[in-house]
Amino acid sequence: MSFEHVRCAYAGRVVVDDLCLDVGRGESVCLVGRSGAGKSTLLRTVNALVRPTAGSVRVEERDTREWDPIALRRRIGYVLQDVGLFPHLTIEENITLVPRLEGWPPERRHRRAQDLLVLVGLPAAIASRRPSELSGGQRQRVGVARALAVEPPVLLMDEPFGALDAITRGELRGEFQRLRRSLDQTVLLVTHDIGEAFLLGDRVGVIDDGALVACDTPEAIAASTDPRVRRLVDAATAPWEPVRS
Repeated sequence: MSFEHVRCAYAGRVVVDDLCLDVGRGESVCLVGRSGAGKSTLLRTVNALVRPTAGSVRVEERDTREWDPIALRRRIGYVLQDVGLFPHLTIEENITLVPRLEGWPPERRHRRAQDLLVLVGLPAAIASRRPSELSGGQRQRVGVARALAVEPPVLLMDEPFGALDAITRGELRGEFQRLRRSLDQTVLLVTHDIGEAFLLGDRVGVIDDGALVACDTPEAIAASTDPRVRRLVDAATAPWEPVRS
């Protein structure tokens, strides 16, 4: 996906300002910045929930304005902080919502739900439960499974672990790292936690007041002398060391 001089403004206020960024196929880029910096707005331009005031956003080399919005969104997995599961549907029905809309037969949908539950570290037996019967961490895993249901080439994640306790958040970060090794998807993840961005991103983009002020490897961002970047790095809640393979 690519962002070419993207600008988003509401009621005279510029939320995203002349932002350029290319995200390569199979790459994970984490966007970090203070609340209100424009991170989530930028994320929503990818699936056309927000239309840029100026500039363009391209997904699979096509401008989002050229896509049918429904077709575009079915090519993109979307994981939210509040998950957004449908309470009246079972876990299996939540996971296979898009496959059903795509016309997958029941047996194929069932197999896909079972496989995805195992993939995200949940027992297949919970498929018949309702969201209210699961813990917050389990619901978040179901949200990831739902986003992966039709193997979308692009995955958007908006503060996916922010509402969870520290232990569950750490567990899900580990699950995400494991999934990243087994899936070839382009990921754009928004977080306010730069330590999380360092752990999960191939590159980390720092957004300040709507502008992309830095985008580089975690090691380069951690060593940056830019005061806007240093404020975030120095505010990290835990020390960070690069992961050695």
